[in-house]
Amino acid sequence: MKKVVSFLYSVLGGACIGIGGTVYLSCENKVTGALLFCLGLFTICTFGFNLFTGKVGYVFEQPLPYTGFVLSVWLGNLVGTGLVGYAVRATRIVGIAEKAETLCQAKLNDGLLSIFILSILCNILMFIAVDGFKNNPHEIGKYLGIFLGVTVFILCGFEHCVANMFYFSVANVWSAKTVLYLLVMSVGNAVGGVLIPLCRQLKKKAEA
Repeated sequence: MKKVVSFLYSVLGGACIGIGGTVYLSCENKVTGALLFCLGLFTICTFGFNLFTGKVGYVFEQPLPYTGFVLSVWLGNLVGTGLVGYAVRATRIVGIAEKAETLCQAKLNDGLLSIFILSILCNILMFIAVDGFKNNPHEIGKYLGIFLGVTVFILCGFEHCVANMFYFSVANVWSAKTVLYLLVMSVGNAVGGVLIPLCRQLKKKAEA
């Protein structure tokens, strides 16, 4: 039962990012869209839903079974973003799919090394946002981390694998190439997510 609930929370996490992606695509102004996209991570952190890019940063601080949990979160996020993406295609706001397709083609026409680097940079910011929400002693700081982290990664054009799951779905551009790019994005996000935790562990060992 616990695993079922955990997977459901992962699906809900993906759905939240899908809603954030929907409002981003609906905004003509990129800055406004980036700010409103923050609703996705804000909701996930507030309700305790599961998000791959938030959970993967702790993989070296947890027992080995945690890796399996992170993979299940990735899968649940894929389901959640897919449900929202294809649901949107069945509504009157399906016009945003054209904007999503343009966005997706820019990603899929990029080189894999570029995608990998942009994914690493994205999840450095996501870890700062998520860990800040968990551990920042200042209430305002908890939420500033979320809004700044998400807004900056979007405006910089960094790659967030879960957000891209939604864009690929609403644009309906799934293919073998899309899956390959998504996997590279996911690995890049994982690398970016563990950088600060690993440096933090090295610092603790150096001070011990």
